[in-house]
Amino acid sequence: MTESTFWWIGTGLLVALELTSGTFYLLMLAIGGVAGALAAHAGVPLNAQLSVASMVGGIAAFICYLVRRRRPGDPSPRSERSVNLDVGETIQIDAWAPDGTAQVRYRGAQWTAVHRPGATPRPGPHRVAELVGSRLLVDPA
Repeated sequence: MTESTFWWIGTGLLVALELTSGTFYLLMLAIGGVAGALAAHAGVPLNAQLSVASMVGGIAAFICYLVRRRRPGDPSPRSERSVNLDVGETIQIDAWAPDGTAQVRYRGAQWTAVHRPGATPRPGPHRVAELVGSRLLVDPA
């Protein structure tokens, strides 16, 4: 078997592993394997093939990391109305405690409400944005 055949088999294995893991990093390493295979087809020595494959795969994985880091994360399932029916409901907050919490009566029980970081707590109607443990994370309505 030629060197390029080993590169193509390795690339196929990386793609198969990527399909089972769901990350893009193994796919980026597979791109490095393709570069190594193309270098083997061009008749480049094995040391240079390894260098080309590792540089291309490493740079592709780093670019993938940078792109994924810049994207905002998926919203928490706790903040989706399809998961939690309390999200979007309106509550009345009469006063905020100095620690940034408020005690509210909601659905026949006493709840602790906290405001979203960065928002100024003020009395009045608020909308439930998310449930964090047993606390209601609220935004001004």
